[in-house]
Amino acid sequence: MGVRAVAQPLDAARGLRPRRPAGRGGDDHTRDLPVDRAEVVLYTAQGCHLCDRARHVLAGLRQELDFDLREVDIAGDEALEAAYRESIPVVEIDGRRRFTYFVQPDAFRAAVAQAPD
Repeated sequence: MGVRAVAQPLDAARGLRPRRPAGRGGDDHTRDLPVDRAEVVLYTAQGCHLCDRARHVLAGLRQELDFDLREVDIAGDEALEAAYRESIPVVEIDGRRRFTYFVQPDAFRAAVAQAPD
């Protein structure tokens, strides 16, 4: 005949352990899990009123969408000025040019949704 386990009532004062962040056994350091988010780059220049508009639209979209935003001022960089001066503001999503002059919110949402994870 086998041994039969009998459930014992749990004493809440002694039986529960405080919760700790998940980690590997013996690892006292918690880590954030990497999250792949779309990387958005806004190329701008000082005095560009369309850049101000694009910045405002992107700030609003950040309230609802999860993406990293980096702003790059092209002033003083010959390569960037040659590439972007005639088209600013320029918005790239994950390295691909998506918008020039104006950011269309619905098209931006779709582009971020398509961005590879």
